[in-house]
Amino acid sequence: MTPPASATPPTRAIGGTAPSPATARRPAAGPANDRPAGQPGATAASPRGGLLRHRDFRLLWAGQTASAVGSNVTAVALPLVAVTVLDASTFGVAALTAAAWLPWLLVGLPAGAWVDRLPRRPVMIACDLVSALLFLSVPVAAALGVLTVPQLLVVALGAGLARVFFETADQVYLPVLLRPEQVPEGNAKLQATQTASYVLGPGLAGVVAQVAGAVTALLLDALSFLFSAACLLRIRTVEPRPERVGPSRSLRREIGEGIRFVARDPYLRVLTAFGAASNVGLVGYQAVLVVFLVREARLAPAPVGLLVAAMSLGGIVGALSATRLGRRLGTARAMLLAAAFTGPPALLIPLAGPGGRLALPAIGGMLVSLGVAVGNVLKGSFRQTYTPHHLLGRVTVSMHMLNYGTIPLAAVLAGAVGAAHGAGTAIAVMTGWLALTPAILLIGPLRRRRDLPVAPKRP
Repeated sequence: MTPPASATPPTRAIGGTAPSPATARRPAAGPANDRPAGQPGATAASPRGGLLRHRDFRLLWAGQTASAVGSNVTAVALPLVAVTVLDASTFGVAALTAAAWLPWLLVGLPAGAWVDRLPRRPVMIACDLVSALLFLSVPVAAALGVLTVPQLLVVALGAGLARVFFETADQVYLPVLLRPEQVPEGNAKLQATQTASYVLGPGLAGVVAQVAGAVTALLLDALSFLFSAACLLRIRTVEPRPERVGPSRSLRREIGEGIRFVARDPYLRVLTAFGAASNVGLVGYQAVLVVFLVREARLAPAPVGLLVAAMSLGGIVGALSATRLGRRLGTARAMLLAAAFTGPPALLIPLAGPGGRLALPAIGGMLVSLGVAVGNVLKGSFRQTYTPHHLLGRVTVSMHMLNYGTIPLAAVLAGAVGAAHGAGTAIAVMTGWLALTPAILLIGPLRRRRDLPVAPKRP
């Protein structure tokens, strides 16, 4: 599956995708980037060889990679369980995607303020453990003969709730683990393996589902969460206490501060609007894609997984080339180019058919995933270095709430259209909308710049 066009690079999600940690480390030879010791970004200077020789980043990277592969196994395996084991309706399958993303609407805003008050690594470890238990419950229930669609919905909702806190804490922690100049490289590496997981995960899910059953494939995701938690426990970086600016304030006031920062900033505002609009089409078609391929294109589980994997191949190229494109073309221009790939090529996806026509969704999906990967790396790095650090959790979650808050609505809409007119029609409607969304970026100041700014203008 292609990750949502979001304000962040690596993401975990069920049926749609997204994408950090910390304890004692030898002090740096000098302050990083002229920041005082103990402040975000004041970690040890990067060893020669770049982030590949950065021990703590390698642990973070390994955990995120295993977790991403597991999540993308689930992205195909969970709908396959619903379709092939429980004979769920098109609307029921789409509801799994809606449930996974609904927590962004329910608790997204307070989660950002809470994360800004808490140490991030313990939050992420707890989220990993909760998610592992949720996914383990599915094969257990299946073995006992009591598995139902409502249980799958509860698992999707609970894992989505854990993801809200994990992803917000993860995004705030990365600039603590790395120096500011390392953040783009870190995001690019995380996005590259995240995107590679969109190729490996679905293909693996299809093969395992064909050989051992779709329920068995969900065990891989549970194990990946446990591996991620183990990696987080081994990271040595000492995380400074969350900053408190000014006197203690109410949760509502802190939430409002993050929303106002996004609403008033001309760059963050337009990027958030673009992400929200494009996710309607992107995740809308993905919510019914497995139903379309199984019931209308008549594909077996293994070919379904392989086709979804092929559609994600472009994302690997996009993630690996995003930083280079940003330097060569300028970050603002590269973002506009990425948006052009994200939209119109999606029109090839509903043209899928038997035989050679399966190449059309593969090509369309490759181009879309390329554009999304480039855009996510550039947007994530921009937000993490541009936003004042004490606001980063609230700004991140404010953007995510709008970016991801449209996803449950998109999934429900796609499911309703699919139930009434067929999954193929639903995909055509959603990809048609996605093709129009890049025009949103032309409304703001991006079209007039070569590069995105490094800091907000002072009033």
